[in-house]
Amino acid sequence: MSDEGVRLQKVLASAGLGSRRACEELISSGRVEVDGCTVTELGTRIDPVTAVVRVDGERVVTAPETRVMVVNKPRGMVSSMADDRGRPCVGDLVADLPERVFHVGRLDADTSGLLVLTNDGELANRLAHPRHGVEKTYVATVQGDLTREAERTLRTGVELDDGPAACDAVRVRARAQGRTQVEVVLHEGRNRIVRRMFDAVGFPVIDLVRTNFGPLHVGGMKVGVVRDLRPEEVRALYTAAGL
Repeated sequence: MSDEGVRLQKVLASAGLGSRRACEELISSGRVEVDGCTVTELGTRIDPVTAVVRVDGERVVTAPETRVMVVNKPRGMVSSMADDRGRPCVGDLVADLPERVFHVGRLDADTSGLLVLTNDGELANRLAHPRHGVEKTYVATVQGDLTREAERTLRTGVELDDGPAACDAVRVRARAQGRTQVEVVLHEGRNRIVRRMFDAVGFPVIDLVRTNFGPLHVGGMKVGVVRDLRPEEVRALYTAAGL
């Protein structure tokens, strides 16, 4: 903090925390931290690019060039920013953006659902690394009537060719016509891990959708749509990533 930079209330307002007057009240009431210190002085100026700002303990992204988006990836689209084989790819959906963003992890071409796009490398690394425990929720339709033994095995762990893997949660949602719809939660994202885990217990996946990425939910978002996260979603995502 210094005599240079941008007034804190202006930075907060630009980050979507409300009007400047509302942001001044946040500061005055001691709810704002900058670089780990509570700030109550309204004349405080900060560098919005380098400062770490939190409101009520949640990270507020203040760097104006930071972009965090989400796409509801269609089935049949590859998770890459370009494809040398000419297949439809996520990069096609954001080709006109002035910023260069990249995808956080991948969904295989046959899987639809939420994929985060950002130009914040630290956020991307935190979201992708299993050590930080950011959960991803999938709804899988599998062949056969999933047994309780298979459910237990998915929870306790299966041995894959690249090491053991276990679901944080498994919940059967429906059974019909020789198929089972199952919701699974994992905090890691190895290549095709959900499909490989169900293969390992003898119930191959017919259809797979990622419905949640940390605090984000696909909701009523149409397939193929890309949107910027709302300020409160950005704060929740950074908080989930431990930033």
